[in-house]
Amino acid sequence: MVYNEIETASRAEVTALQSKRLRETVEHVYENVPWYREQFEELGITPEDIETIDDITKLPFTTKEDIRDNYPMDLFAVDRSELRRIHASSGTTGKPKIVGYTEDDLGVWREAMARSLKAGGVEPGMMVQNAYGYGLFTGGLGFHDGIQELGASVIPTGGGNTARQLDMLQDLESDVLCCTPSYCLYLAEEAEERGIDLSELPLSRVVIGAEPFTDPMREEIEEALGVSAVDVYGLSEVIGPGVSIECTEAQDGLHIWEDHFYPEVLDPETGEPVGEGEEGELVITSLTKQALPMIRYRTGDMTRLNYDTCECGRTMVRMDNITGRADDLIIVRGVNVYPSQIEEVMLDMEDVAPYYRIDLYRKGNLDTMELTVEYHEDYEGTHAELEAQIENRLKDVLDVKPDEIEVVGPGVIERTEVGKVKRVFDHREE
Repeated sequence: MVYNEIETASRAEVTALQSKRLRETVEHVYENVPWYREQFEELGITPEDIETIDDITKLPFTTKEDIRDNYPMDLFAVDRSELRRIHASSGTTGKPKIVGYTEDDLGVWREAMARSLKAGGVEPGMMVQNAYGYGLFTGGLGFHDGIQELGASVIPTGGGNTARQLDMLQDLESDVLCCTPSYCLYLAEEAEERGIDLSELPLSRVVIGAEPFTDPMREEIEEALGVSAVDVYGLSEVIGPGVSIECTEAQDGLHIWEDHFYPEVLDPETGEPVGEGEEGELVITSLTKQALPMIRYRTGDMTRLNYDTCECGRTMVRMDNITGRADDLIIVRGVNVYPSQIEEVMLDMEDVAPYYRIDLYRKGNLDTMELTVEYHEDYEGTHAELEAQIENRLKDVLDVKPDEIEVVGPGVIERTEVGKVKRVFDHREE
């Protein structure tokens, strides 16, 4: 059963709604955002040139640099008096990206999140423990409002405080846990330290997002917690979590709620559409936002789109799990590789734990990569033997040879209790 009938609408119905909403969005930004009006004028277009959703390719791209260049609120399309909430990105690579919401925007977000949670197997009346961070980060409050909108009960534990998280899972018999994939594994480790068998708790599913992860990592989470794990996707600039999610029936790609968010997949170098089913950069246009509409926003996330009807009955397009970011690409001795590809190879090795870090350096004119990996607690061989196995496996699968591989014991690599895990440390500009 779906949350909203639009989830099973025909392609013709969806396209007609997208076209109507795109025209309204273009008129809104043209009239209220000077920066967008200048971009349109440079391209020689006006709102009258946008008649259907197919005309979206006439419109300019928006990038994270554009948002930061217009810091804090020059891209907002409504007066400050109409704003009801402000959020912001972490700002780890510069100024934070400030995002705002009107009352209607918050309503769209609540509905998109409730729809997402329903598709992910959360039902009204369930007890949902929300371990995403509250505050300027969109995760905590985005999930919080969606859980309540769905009619489930929210336990607002927020990020960190792992001992309390475990107490709540046991004492309140939480049905669902919402957090990052790396934190799921950290919880599992801490539970084992305390002698808690999470698989014996009522917890039946986790909704994981905010970080790329691989299928082997998902399997590790499901086995460690005794749950089904579904992937949710979103980003602050577009709305927050709730842009798309895997359905619990198929778990075969994330349904994008394309009545609100129109997706394109483009070649990150040329900006041109890739072939059907091919990987490229996800570009999203918001169709219903008032405070901060986004026109063809380049997310930097790499994925594919699948328009086939899902076995769950939903017709909304599905995107693959994010394989990495266009700007996360590492070039080692002329070979292109994403960190997630390295992770997938390592997690497919039973002797390797799901923790690693990549350190990039520049020696002379060459980029070098050092890889640090934890061995699994059941591993009985030597460090040198496992290092050789990892080197051979990376060479065979990715044709990549790190300059140095170091195997360390369980718990050596730093864990993250709050926020997104950092796996790649780039020292090349130091």
